[in-house]
Amino acid sequence: MRLRGLYAITDNQLTPGERLETSVAAALRGGARIIQYRDKGSDDSRRRREAQKLVDLCHSHNALLIINDDVDLAAACGADGVHLGKEDVDLARARERLGVQAIIGLSCYNDPERAHRAAQAGADYIAFGRFFPSRTKPDASAATLETLSAARCELDLPLVAIGGITPDNGGLLIDAGADMLAVIHGVFGQPDVEMAARRFAELF
Repeated sequence: MRLRGLYAITDNQLTPGERLETSVAAALRGGARIIQYRDKGSDDSRRRREAQKLVDLCHSHNALLIINDDVDLAAACGADGVHLGKEDVDLARARERLGVQAIIGLSCYNDPERAHRAAQAGADYIAFGRFFPSRTKPDASAATLETLSAARCELDLPLVAIGGITPDNGGLLIDAGADMLAVIHGVFGQPDVEMAARRFAELF
């Protein structure tokens, strides 16, 4: 599957347990192509149950499920891959654990050198951001359209943009080279999740 389109990321506050499946299902109906399960909680059994349900749900919509940070959880639930940040396990160890077929993405913030190293190490996609003020990570360092445009010219990998993205500003990022728009509040924080997702999907 080509890595392109709306990349919707779950959030404990916006998609608590009782609303997780229904919210993700609505995002998928709206056109989300990738879901990232992001849960920093300590209840491993609950997280595994939720992740397994989301794997089945995503696959029934011909979409992908990516796990945030947790390589062991990705392996246990049969997710399509894992997303890693600066403080997480390195890519080589994740690849050894998950296999060649797994999709492994890396956060590269506004750091072109980190992006080039990730590409050389075998990342399947690169994420840059935040591009706009973010409710989820208000203190995250800012990324620029110039970084995104340069990466599009220099890297033969799918690129993700994240951080404060809305249907009104997302087109700028696609024009600058983003293959995917990663969105949390702009999808799961909206009254009508399906319609919110559709507005993003229509940008592609």
